[in-house]
Amino acid sequence: MSDGWITEHPILSIPKRRKIGFYWNDTRLRAHDGEVISSALFANGIHVFGHHVKDSSAQGIFCANGQCAQCVVIANGIPVKACMTRVEENMIVESVQGLPELPKVVDKFQFSKSKEIAADVLIIGGGPAGLSAALQLGERGINTLIVDDKDRLGGKLVLQTHKFFGSIEDCYAGTRGIEIAEILGDRIRSHRSVKVWLNSTALYVFSDKKVGVVTSGRNYRIVHPRVILNAAGARERSLVFPGNTLPGVYGAGAFQTLVNRDLVKPARRLFVVGGGNVGLIVAYHALQAGIEVVGLVEALPQCSGYKVHADKIKRLGVPLYTRHTILSANGNERVESITVGTLDDDFKPVAGTEKTYGCDTVLIAVGLDPVNEFYKEAEQAGVKVFAAGDAREIAEASTAMFSGKIAGMEIARELGREDGSIPRTWYQEASILNTPPGVEQAPDYDSFPEVDITPVFHCTQEIPCNPCVSVCPQGVISIPGDTLLGKPQIVNEDCIGCNKCVFICPGLAISLVDYRKDQDNPVVSLAYEVYNYEYKKGDLVLLTDYEGNPLHETVVLDTVISKASKKTQIIKVRVPKGIAKRVAGFKIQRDEVTVPKNEITLDKIPDDAIVCRCERVAAGEIRTLIRKGIRDLNQIKAITRAGMGACGSKTCENLILQLFKEQGVPPEEVTLSTIRPLFAEAPLGVFSNSSQ
Repeated sequence: MSDGWITEHPILSIPKRRKIGFYWNDTRLRAHDGEVISSALFANGIHVFGHHVKDSSAQGIFCANGQCAQCVVIANGIPVKACMTRVEENMIVESVQGLPELPKVVDKFQFSKSKEIAADVLIIGGGPAGLSAALQLGERGINTLIVDDKDRLGGKLVLQTHKFFGSIEDCYAGTRGIEIAEILGDRIRSHRSVKVWLNSTALYVFSDKKVGVVTSGRNYRIVHPRVILNAAGARERSLVFPGNTLPGVYGAGAFQTLVNRDLVKPARRLFVVGGGNVGLIVAYHALQAGIEVVGLVEALPQCSGYKVHADKIKRLGVPLYTRHTILSANGNERVESITVGTLDDDFKPVAGTEKTYGCDTVLIAVGLDPVNEFYKEAEQAGVKVFAAGDAREIAEASTAMFSGKIAGMEIARELGREDGSIPRTWYQEASILNTPPGVEQAPDYDSFPEVDITPVFHCTQEIPCNPCVSVCPQGVISIPGDTLLGKPQIVNEDCIGCNKCVFICPGLAISLVDYRKDQDNPVVSLAYEVYNYEYKKGDLVLLTDYEGNPLHETVVLDTVISKASKKTQIIKVRVPKGIAKRVAGFKIQRDEVTVPKNEITLDKIPDDAIVCRCERVAAGEIRTLIRKGIRDLNQIKAITRAGMGACGSKTCENLILQLFKEQGVPPEEVTLSTIRPLFAEAPLGVFSNSSQ
C-alpha cells in the first residue's frame, strides 16, 4: 500500500482496518473499509480530483466537511462530494473533467411518501454543544433527536489530539478532545430518551415547521419537532490571493480531518496562514503526524491564540512571522511554494519584503463563520429555536460545552420540564471560559525556589485554565483568588516530583527542576508529545527557553512514559543551575526546513484571484461591479454567477463582503444574497426511496 496512511502516531491509536479495492480513472487502488473517497485518494497520493469546466483549473479539496463543493467526483456515475462519500468495494470513482455527464432521467419518477417522526427537541449537530445540551434533556427524559452528518459523535472534538484548557470539573480540562468526545458519547448512550442519527444531513426547516433529513445518504425522513437547537458548528473562512484554489490550499479543519480522524498523511511540508488557536494547534498536529512545518504567518502584531500554544511550536522549531501575510500560493497543478510578505501599519504589503518558501500544502486558518442557516429558517417558519456553540458564537470547545449545557436547560424550561432557574454560576463560568487572553508577561523565574524539587511555570498570559492546581496532591500550586483566571504560583515547598502537573498541562508549559542529587547541575523534566520525532537516552538536544530561543546543548538522560501520563512523554536532561528554571523545551525541526527558497517581488493582489471557487469568478469582476455602484449580492450573482455554484455561496459570500469593505462600502449598504432553500445537495433518488 502507499505510505500515505499514518501507521504510527504519538497520541492516536492506529486500528486494524480491512482493505478494499476501488477504481480511480480505470486504475485500481487500495483503501480502508469505511474511508471517505477524498481521504482514500490523498492516501494514494492523488490531490487533483478534476478540472473546472470554465478554465480547466485543477480542483482538490478545501473544507473536507461538506460545506463547499471543491472535491466533487463521479462515484458509480453520480456526482458526489468526495469528503462525505464512503468508498465501497469496487466503486468506480472518476475525476470531473468539464461538465460531467449526468445519469439519464428516470421515466415516470414519483416521490414516495416520506416517513414522519415526532420529537420534542431536534438537535442539529452532535458536537460539544449539541451533546452537552442533549445530556441536560436526557436527564429529564425529554424525547430528543440528534442529527449529525458524520459517522461518530463529537464534532470537532474527534479532531483534537491536544489537551483542553478550563477546569477539570466543568469542561474536562487536561483531557484530549478525542477522549472528551468518547466521554460525552458514552454519557449520551445512557439516556434512552435521546436518539442519534449519524451520517444524516438536515436539509431545511420548512414553513410547515418540519425538517427534512437525509439519513445514511439514501433515505429521506421528515422530523416534526416542538423545539430546534441549532448546534451545527461553523465553517472555515477563506482568503483571496493568487493561487488560493490550487490543490494543496485548504482549511486547517480539513487537515485535522485527514490526519486525526482518517489517519492520512496529506502533506510532507506545509505552511500555516493564521495565528489564532486553530492555526497554532494545527501546526502542532502536523508535527505529531511527522509533517514538517515551514512556518506560520499572522497579520496582527501578535498571534491572537493562546501564547502557550504559540510558544509550544516555537520551541519545537516552527518560526512565527507576525505582521506578515500570504501573497500567493505558487504551482501549476498543485502547491509547490508559498510567497509571504511583511505588512505595514495599514495592513498593506511592503514592497521588497517578499520571501518564497518551498512547501506542498498551505493551510488557511483565518477564522470561522457560524452555520446559522437552520436558526434563520426556523425563525421564519415560526418554530421555537435556540442556538449553541459555534453556531451561536465562535469560541473554544470548552465554551461550547457550557453554551450547550445552558441551552439544554433553557429548552427544558421552554417545554415545562424544568421549574428552577438556571444557576447563575453557569453563566459566570461560560463567560470566564470565553475570556480572551490577558496581557503577556515574561515568567518570573526568581519566584521559584531552588530547594529539592519544584515545578516551574512557563505560561505568560492569564487564560482560563487551572488543571495543574486540581491535580497537585500536595497543594503546591495555587492561582490567586482561586479562579480560572490568573497565572499559577508556588505556595509551598512540598513538591514530591509526581509529574502530575507536567502531564496535565494543556500548554505543555510546566517543567520540573530536581536539585536533590546535584544542586549545581539539576535535572529538568520536560513534557513531550511529538515522540514520532524520537529521542533516546544519550541523544543530543538543543534546549530552548519558553519562546524557543536557544539556551544550551546537552544529552538526554532518560525518557519516561507511563499509563498515568496519558501518552505524554517525559524527557529528562541535566543542565547548569543558572539556566535550569528557564529550560522549557527543545528544538526538533531542522533549520533547513524553514529557510526561504529565494526572494521575489510581487505587485498587489491581481484582479484574477478567485473569489467564487464553484463558478471561478475572479476578484476583478466583482470589484468592477462594486465600482459601478452595485450593492446587491443577488445582482452580482445574476451577472457573474458568483454564489450560484454547488456550495450555495457558503465559501464566497464572506469574500465578496471583504471586497465591499476594501472598496469603502459600509455594510449597511449591502443587500445579502437570498439563500437557496436546501442547505446541502441531496440526490433526487433519496426522495423516492424514503420508505425503504
